[in-house]
Amino acid sequence: MLKLPTFAALIALAALSGCATSYVMVGQARPPISPDQVQIYLHPPAKYSEIALLDTSSKGSFAITAQGKTNVVMDRLKAEAAKLGANGILLEGVGDQAGGSVGTGYATASGHSAFGFGSSATVFHKKGDGLAIYVEADQVATR
Repeated sequence: MLKLPTFAALIALAALSGCATSYVMVGQARPPISPDQVQIYLHPPAKYSEIALLDTSSKGSFAITAQGKTNVVMDRLKAEAAKLGANGILLEGVGDQAGGSVGTGYATASGHSAFGFGSSATVFHKKGDGLAIYVEADQVATR
């Protein structure tokens, strides 16, 4: 039998595991930097080095709006890139990802007849992909 603190820790771990950012190294990592130093690029800068492919989602966040979920994705991409020493992310895309559904229903019966109704809605998260890059200082200044 699990004790309550152990059970609570397992629930917390399960919740946190859904919000992990994954990456695949495609270049050389650099010393970590602050996420505030990471720039998002929609178009590739003239010269850069590739570090890693990044993938994350807003799953596990408390964001409700589409913009709030997108902000969570961007913050998570920047945090992971910063850990790898990347000062830029070449954004590949942000979109919706189905994360489950929520349903409700009601039914009543009397004698030989019954009546009921129900509904459900899909819960969406934002998902984002990017390429963690290192842009030389002279390239960052001219952007």
